[in-house]
Amino acid sequence: MPILAMVGAVRSISSCGEGGEGAAMLMTLVVVCVVSGALLLGAAWGLYGRLPKVWEGFLIALAGGALIYSLIVELIEPSVQTSSLSLAMASVFAGALVFTGLDYLVDEKWGSDGGGGLLAAITLDGVPENLALGVALIGAGAPEVAALAGSIFLSNLPEAAGGAKEMGENNRSKGKVMALWAGAAALLSAAAIIGNVALEGASDELLAITRCFAAGAVVASLATEVFPKAFQEDHHLSGLATVLGLVLAYALASIGG
Repeated sequence: MPILAMVGAVRSISSCGEGGEGAAMLMTLVVVCVVSGALLLGAAWGLYGRLPKVWEGFLIALAGGALIYSLIVELIEPSVQTSSLSLAMASVFAGALVFTGLDYLVDEKWGSDGGGGLLAAITLDGVPENLALGVALIGAGAPEVAALAGSIFLSNLPEAAGGAKEMGENNRSKGKVMALWAGAAALLSAAAIIGNVALEGASDELLAITRCFAAGAVVASLATEVFPKAFQEDHHLSGLATVLGLVLAYALASIGG
C-alpha cells in the first residue's frame, strides 16, 4: 500500500503540464530506490536482527506467489496483446534458458561462496526482475507498477536477510557484507533505470521481447531458487504462503480499478 500511494502521487504529478516527463523520471527513481533499498534493509535485518527460519521461508514463498501473478498479468499478457503469442512464448523460454545456464555456472563452476560467484548469485535473479520493473514503468499506471514493485520488494527483503545472515556466519565482517549488498543494490538499480531509459520509445515488439525474456528468467529462478528454499525453511506453510502472495498481488493490482 505505501508503494501504491507513492506511485500514485508521483503519477498524478506527471499528468500535469510540462513537468510530466521529469515527474515520470522521478517516479522511476523513487520506485527503484524503494525496491533496491529492500536489499539493504534485508541485509541489515539478517546481520543485526533475528530472522527465524520459519518466517524466512514463509516470506520467500509469499513473495514468490506475488511474483507469479505480476509476471503473468503485468509482463506476459500485455506482450501477447501487442506482439504475438509465438514471439512472447519464445522470449519467455529464452529468458529461462539464459537464467538456467548462468545459474549452472554460478553453482557448479564459479562457486556461490566465492567473491565474484557470490555477487553473481545475489544479482542473478534480481537483474531480470529489476529490468522488468524498469520496462513496466514505461506508460504504466499506479496499480500495475505497485503490484510488480511490491512483489519484488517482498522478494528482495527476505532473500537479502537470509543471504546476509549466512555470509555473516561464514566469518565475513558485517561491514564487508553490507558493502557487498550495497553493490548488489546499485547493480539492480542500474538494471531498472537502464530498462526504463534505454527502452523509452522502443517498438511494441522490442518491449514485448524484453518483458517476456525477463519474465522467463524470473520464473526459472522461482522454480530453482525461491520455492525450494521456501519449502526447505517452512515446508508446512509454504504452499499457503504462495497462495497468499498471489491473492495479495491481485488485490493490490485491483485497487483503483
